[in-house]
Amino acid sequence: MNMDDRLHSLSVELSSKAAARLAAAAASLGVVGRAYPAENRKKIRLAVVGGGFGATFHWHEHPNCVVTAVTDLYPGRRKALQARYKCDNVFDSLEIMVEKAKDIDAVAVFSGATDHARHVKLCMERGWHVVSAVPACTSLEDAAMLKEVKEKTGLKYMMAESSYYRQECIFARNMYRAGGFGELFSFEAEYYHDVRDNTTPGTLGFNPDGSRSWRWGFPPMFYPTHSLGFVTGVTKERITKVSCLGWGGTTPEIRRHPYRRENAYKNPFFCQSAMMLTDQGHLCRVNEFRYCVPYGERAQWFGDQATLYMAVGGLHGNVANRKGQGAKPVVVPDYWKSDMLPEPMRHASGHGGSAVFISAEFINALIEDREPEIDLYESLAMTVPGLVAHESSLKGGEQLSVPQFAKKG
Repeated sequence: MNMDDRLHSLSVELSSKAAARLAAAAASLGVVGRAYPAENRKKIRLAVVGGGFGATFHWHEHPNCVVTAVTDLYPGRRKALQARYKCDNVFDSLEIMVEKAKDIDAVAVFSGATDHARHVKLCMERGWHVVSAVPACTSLEDAAMLKEVKEKTGLKYMMAESSYYRQECIFARNMYRAGGFGELFSFEAEYYHDVRDNTTPGTLGFNPDGSRSWRWGFPPMFYPTHSLGFVTGVTKERITKVSCLGWGGTTPEIRRHPYRRENAYKNPFFCQSAMMLTDQGHLCRVNEFRYCVPYGERAQWFGDQATLYMAVGGLHGNVANRKGQGAKPVVVPDYWKSDMLPEPMRHASGHGGSAVFISAEFINALIEDREPEIDLYESLAMTVPGLVAHESSLKGGEQLSVPQFAKKG
């Protein structure tokens, strides 16, 4: 049976079976990613930049990858990278590594968010493929620059967006491809992360040397990819219009918060809520809250035949509500058992199980000489709408058009 027949068969089954069967059907379809090419013997020599979040990935577990260099501005983080990846080729900065390093094919850039675009450009102009932390950029000018340098060099870029490979998002992607939603006409996606207490050294608001980090007062909508990964990462739609409102506190206590008094971005908002329109005429509500009682990243997908709700801790688990059948629990498979992952990487991992998938997909793409699933164009589609949303907030919610950074040709 070919893929179209399997999709049709699964779609028919979705319309008639109980919610418990949905998980098994989606798992049997196996839409996680391309199978790991075990016969491929190519080795990728990878450098890792950034010993905070950058030390949490699984490059060293991939049979086709060897970490050949590490760098961070801070000695403690350099030691963490050395220990994690068993690599003694250490540089004090990315700039020094670019100048002096040899035996590197690709770089994992996990520096501060405001440095990502500059560091990606630096590495690509050196001839290295790049995977970077989110967001890909923090300005429209840098979005255009990334597109230009990627197309000029022909090198591969991937953004390490965790939502795309969260197990629930893989499930939703399978369900969408199988036609299980009917018309998927609306999305609600959100990232709730309380940062109000990150105001003293030792917290995320500060660097190891005691200086303020990029996170100090960072506009919530500059970090939209955890939410939009649940949208473009399921249907590949593009956001074309956005209207966004922001909240910066109404009580004197909140308005006196150190983030409000002074930040490098002149950002007055702790929380932002946007209504977006896709190129398919579908609706999307995105909440980015940073002064709240948090529960992480989640989404719900509304179709005319079914709705899927991601779990909310302490309230409910994953639930599918299908026309004529009511709401029933969904058991999401352990997709990390997928043949997309080499055997050593088939285990649970951080950020909803996404860390092993991000690590494997980048290396798999390089040894197969193909673009990663979250390539530059998908990355900008998850990033740019948030930049425009912030501008809309500053203009009182004015609806603005979102520029598109489509693939050349």
